[in-house]
Amino acid sequence: MIVIYFFCDSSQVRVYFFGYDPYVFTLLVNLGGVWNKAQRQFIFNQKMRVEQFSRIFYKVPCVWVEENNPIPLKVYGFFERPWDDDANEVLSDEVLPDKFLPDEEVYSPRTSPGHLCFFPEGWLKKLETELRSRKYSRNTITSYIYYNRILCDYLHKSPEEIQIDDIKKFLASMEKEKKYSSSSMNLAISAFRFFYANILNKDIIKEKTRPHSDKQLPMVLDKTEIEKILKTEKNKKHHLLLMLVYSSGLRVSEVVTLKKENIDLSRRVIHIKQGKGRKDRYTILSEKATEYLIEYCSFYNIHTWLFPGCPETRHLSIRSAQSIFEKAIYNAGIYKNISIHCLRHTFATHLLENGIDIHYIQKLLGHSNLRTTERYAHIARRSVLSIQSPLDTF
Repeated sequence: MIVIYFFCDSSQVRVYFFGYDPYVFTLLVNLGGVWNKAQRQFIFNQKMRVEQFSRIFYKVPCVWVEENNPIPLKVYGFFERPWDDDANEVLSDEVLPDKFLPDEEVYSPRTSPGHLCFFPEGWLKKLETELRSRKYSRNTITSYIYYNRILCDYLHKSPEEIQIDDIKKFLASMEKEKKYSSSSMNLAISAFRFFYANILNKDIIKEKTRPHSDKQLPMVLDKTEIEKILKTEKNKKHHLLLMLVYSSGLRVSEVVTLKKENIDLSRRVIHIKQGKGRKDRYTILSEKATEYLIEYCSFYNIHTWLFPGCPETRHLSIRSAQSIFEKAIYNAGIYKNISIHCLRHTFATHLLENGIDIHYIQKLLGHSNLRTTERYAHIARRSVLSIQSPLDTF
C-alpha cells in the first residue's frame, strides 16, 4: 500500500518518497514539490497546511508528522478515512515501507501551491457519481478524475472555461514534455470527452482523430530465463506468484486478487472473476503449479486471499507484486527493461511456439479482439525456425 509521510517543521514540508507510484509522484509535483534525488525527498519551500494537501490526495493514506506538537502523528485516508480533524489518531511504531525511487533527477512543478483549486470538489463528486452510476471500474474512475484535474491545473482554468484549443495544448504538452505514450493520451482524451459530454453537456471534443498507437512488440523471456527466475526466488509466496503469472498468463491485477475459491484443483483451471473489461474467464493451471499451490496453502494456512497483504484481510498490492518481479530478475542476473507483465507476454508466445491454436490463446488471455493476440505471432519463433539465413548458404 502506498503511504505518504509529510514531515513538517517551522520552515518547510518534506516528503520522503516511499512506495513509488507515477500517479502519486505527479500529484506531488503538481502540488509544488521539488524532487531532490540526493536527499531522496520532495521539498516544499513554503509552509503549507494539511488542508492544502487534503484537496489533492483523494483517498490516499497519509501520515502528517508535525514538529513541536503534543500529538506529533496524524493519519488520514487509511481505509478511506476522510481528511478531517475528527479522524486524527496517534500512530505509533509505524514501519516505513521500502523505497522505490524514480530515475528522474529533478521534476519542476507545473503549478504553484496557490493554484490548485481549478477543478472544484463539486465537479469531482459529480464526475465520480456519474462514473459509478454506470459501473465503471475503479481504475477508470481514478484515471478520469486524475486527467481532468491536471488539465485544469495545467491551464489554470476552471472546467467551464476550457475549450478544444486548450485541450490540444495540453495533449501537445503530454507528448512533448512528459513523453506520454499514445495509450495514455487516448485515455486522457476519453476522460475529457466523458466529463464535458456527460457532466457539462458541452460536446467540445468532436474530432475523432486519435494519437497513432505505438507499434511496439512486447518483450518476452526465453525458457532458460524463466527457469532462472523461479530457481532464484526462494520465498514461497513470491515464487508461487511469479509461477502463476507465467504459467497461466495472468495480469498482475488478476493474480493479486486471486482467492483460494477461484482455484479448481480437480479440473486444473483458474477462474478469473471480473478481469479487465469486467469479464469472467477460465485459464489453465499447470501441473507443477498445482503441486506447489497445495503445499503453499497448507504451509501458510490460506483461507481467503491467495496472496494476502498487510493487513491479511486485504490482498497484496499491485505495486508489491511488481516489486517482487523487479527484485527477482535482478537476483537472477537479468538486466532487461521489463515489467511483470512480460511474464504474460511470454506465456502467450511460448504457447504459440508450441503449436497451440491462436484462438485458444485468445480465450486464455481474455482478449476481446483476435488482433490483440496476433501480435505474438510476430515474435514467436515457431514459424521462422525453418528459415535459413542467406549467410549460411555460402
